[in-house]
Amino acid sequence: MKIKKTKNFYKNKKVIVTGGTGLIGRAIVKKLCDYNAKVTVISLDKLILDKRAKYIYGDLCSFDFCKKITRKTDYAFHISGIKGSVKATLEKPASFFVPLLMMNTNFLEACRINKVKRLVYTSSIGAYSSMSVFKEESANIEKSPMDMYPGWAKRMAELQIISYKKQYKLKNYFVVRPCNVYGPGDNFDPKNAMVIPTLIRRIYRKENPVVIWGDGSAIRDFAFSDDVADGVINTLIYGTGKYDFLNLGGGRGYKIKDLVKALRSFLNFNYKFDSSKNSGWPKRVMSIKNSNKIIKFNPKTSLTEGLQKTWDWYITNSKEFVKRKNYLSE
Repeated sequence: MKIKKTKNFYKNKKVIVTGGTGLIGRAIVKKLCDYNAKVTVISLDKLILDKRAKYIYGDLCSFDFCKKITRKTDYAFHISGIKGSVKATLEKPASFFVPLLMMNTNFLEACRINKVKRLVYTSSIGAYSSMSVFKEESANIEKSPMDMYPGWAKRMAELQIISYKKQYKLKNYFVVRPCNVYGPGDNFDPKNAMVIPTLIRRIYRKENPVVIWGDGSAIRDFAFSDDVADGVINTLIYGTGKYDFLNLGGGRGYKIKDLVKALRSFLNFNYKFDSSKNSGWPKRVMSIKNSNKIIKFNPKTSLTEGLQKTWDWYITNSKEFVKRKNYLSE
């Protein structure tokens, strides 16, 4: 990363980060504050994580609120979203789809109206249609996304930005698609957590054995939040080249068996795979070749190191999720 240029680029700039108390957002906020940016965090979580930033509690589903907060803003990172398991998206599709559509449409339009100079929208691997290795050049907008409801909501925001570029020439509005991101500040709500926080929580609670759905053969791409934050921050500077978006992945795929092995390298627990349960898609891995070329994206955190940092954070913050907005409870 060209750290010196990054620091100079953000110094004294007014930057807004939606979802700045979430997994990726909090890592972005810390880095921007380190770069001496004037950071405003927008969140529905009743958390203040970095005293150098200003925190505003409010709902992006309100267009008037979005217009108010984006006035006199230089740059924007739209990270807000609704995170949950595949099971949760199937059981409560409207709780994902409707708020995502509203907050994305409102915030992006408010940024356009208030002439925010640069913006990055954080989409998702779930916006891709089904394939084993996800490449930007292989994306097909005519095929349905893998994660049906949140995937379509993310796609709509991506199209909104594409339409802005075509009609309003907003060439500095960009999109990234991260893979399965994990790290400090992840969603540990037992009702809708993803695989890594679910495993960590069960180990912490000393379940014996820790039961894991599937046979462990499914391959997934995991990226540590701090690495992804670097990618998002540098996308705002360098853009996405000829692509509508850039992938932000971990750089390789891991079997769920490998994930368990990495956890057992520093934690002592018993486990068993429940092969009667569906393992999900056999393989979901991102290519980061284009990201590496365009924004010099090169994840540095190994899976074991990232898991250790996530565990260390969780054992002192295991109840944080109760302070965070949960659309799925409504």
